[in-house]
Amino acid sequence: MRRIAIINQKGGVGKTTTAVNLAAALSRAGQRVCVLDLDPQAHATTHLGIEPDGKAPSMYDVLIDSKPLSEVRRQVEDHLWLAGSDINLAAAEVELAGVVGREVILRDLLQADEGAFDYVLMDCAPSLGVLTLNALSAATEVFIPLQPHFLALHGMGKLLETTALVAKRINPLLNVTGIIFCLYETSTKLAQEVERDLEGYLEKSRGASVPWNKAQLFQTRIRRNIKLAECPSFGQSIFAYAPTCHGAEDYRALAEEVLAQTPTVMSARVAISSPEPTGERSEPAGYPK
Repeated sequence: MRRIAIINQKGGVGKTTTAVNLAAALSRAGQRVCVLDLDPQAHATTHLGIEPDGKAPSMYDVLIDSKPLSEVRRQVEDHLWLAGSDINLAAAEVELAGVVGREVILRDLLQADEGAFDYVLMDCAPSLGVLTLNALSAATEVFIPLQPHFLALHGMGKLLETTALVAKRINPLLNVTGIIFCLYETSTKLAQEVERDLEGYLEKSRGASVPWNKAQLFQTRIRRNIKLAECPSFGQSIFAYAPTCHGAEDYRALAEEVLAQTPTVMSARVAISSPEPTGERSEPAGYPK
């Protein structure tokens, strides 16, 4: 079972759009997929047609009351399940503050659910708090959706530092395995420059004792497409809403790349020997300026 956290501390980069539509594409390829909505805004829940009204069990109950995921998730399409969120999840950060082992609650519950799915995709909040820490502790892989702008590129440094810290102290199996360009405009020079800088940085990381040393920049670019912005308001994935549009083509191609991946799991020895990020800078050494 591939457990993938889809994270970016910056909002508006296509994180939820990617989590939902990649999950839908994988499920339509015959994979059993579960989406965990770990964002109190509950955008993934709404996107998949579930009203986040707080009346049904949600990820709040999973994290606060250790309710089994099997009692929370519901099937939304063929081969596709959702463990939803609601506004109550916003209180989890405070309620978990004094709980011992709060960062591994989700990991333990997912281990009890091992084998139920081929893929578990975790849509994380645009922050690096307890909810995202639970996702990183439970995941074996991280996908980072990224808008090809220089500020977004630089902001990724803090995110990579966080993955290194989690890999060292909590989850030695964590790897950053993929970076996805979203809201991509092929005609702009800026997108091409950002792409070159990122490829150069990833190449310098090969062989280093960091969780992103085997990260790949997915060849599929998720182009800016109005249909991708419209489909959440209808509670549908892009494949149900506009299956022939560019957005559907792109996420179908991305799913094919994900299916073709052979995930490499970092050994505990390598992860533990990873250098701890210092507090002196927000980007890893060598990050493009």
